Amino acid sequence: MVSAGDFRNGVTFEEDGNVLQVVEFQHVKPGKGAAFVRTKTKNVLTGSVVEKSYNPTAKFPVAYIERKDMEFSYSDGDLYYFMDPESYELVPVNSADLPDNFKFVKDGMVCKILSYKGKIFGVEPPTFVDLQVTKTDPGFKGDTATNATKPATLETGAEVKVPLFIDEGEMIQIDTRTGEYLGRA
Repeated sequence: MVSAGDFRNGVTFEEDGNVLQVVEFQHVKPGKGAAFVRTKTKNVLTGSVVEKSYNPTAKFPVAYIERKDMEFSYSDGDLYYFMDPESYELVPVNSADLPDNFKFVKDGMVCKILSYKGKIFGVEPPTFVDLQVTKTDPGFKGDTATNATKPATLETGAEVKVPLFIDEGEMIQIDTRTGEYLGRA
């Protein structure tokens, strides 16, 4: 059990059948009246964010979220299969549970699978990935405006902006959180 007075960023707890994670919290002690804890919580299963106030003595059961490293194997329609490196078991994940930045993941990459009581609700791709540029326009000498970029298609099919000097076939590093080009791999 965790009390509302012990809330910190990242704490997960159950309330009314929902699994909530504290995003922000603030202990408020007004001049008149009882103290309370103002929080911004995120429902980890649906992704919705709600602001709510709690009595600091209110107690909630702790929700344990399992994060397990699994290797992305392949996709088949709307299902994406991940392999457990210990048991070699394939675990299907629905495409609706995948984040937008999953477009940077290719076969064989290790991702974190998030589950609660055996139900998978999310996938965290690696933060930085090295991918090959499969299609981009050539950069011409003289096109040296400050921070000039051009679109490039990567081996996973994702499209990013890259500097003019990047050519087809080069390996580049991408930050999956922002989708930005970081440098040559």
